[in-house]
Amino acid sequence: MANERSGSCLCGAVRFRIHGAFEHFFICYCSRCRKGSGSAHAANIFSASASIEWLGGEDKVRIFQLPDTRHTKCFCSDCGSSLPLEEVDSGFIMVPAGALDTPVDIKPDARICFASRAEWVDELECTEVVDGLPD
Repeated sequence: MANERSGSCLCGAVRFRIHGAFEHFFICYCSRCRKGSGSAHAANIFSASASIEWLGGEDKVRIFQLPDTRHTKCFCSDCGSSLPLEEVDSGFIMVPAGALDTPVDIKPDARICFASRAEWVDELECTEVVDGLPD
């Protein structure tokens, strides 16, 4: 079906389907997204019209709201993988791009909070590329 994507967590306990179109794709370099992802950035896709259907493991889904902020993270309680979040108050869903098992058919709109990036991010373009694990 068009505009339908599926995804899961790393351990496979949580499975979901997204129904509807994505409108925005942002790569965020803020310190909160770096901590939440454990990486250089978070890659999140947004929709004001799509919906989430939990196919399995919904009882493993947890939500962490950083007090006094808008920063929220949805994750699997078994493996910690980021999962989609439905923001009822704002009316949008946020889907971590890496949680999708089907191809991502939208390109990033922008790299946001880029001024907050880690000091080592600028060196990534010059870093050796290895297709598998290093020797």
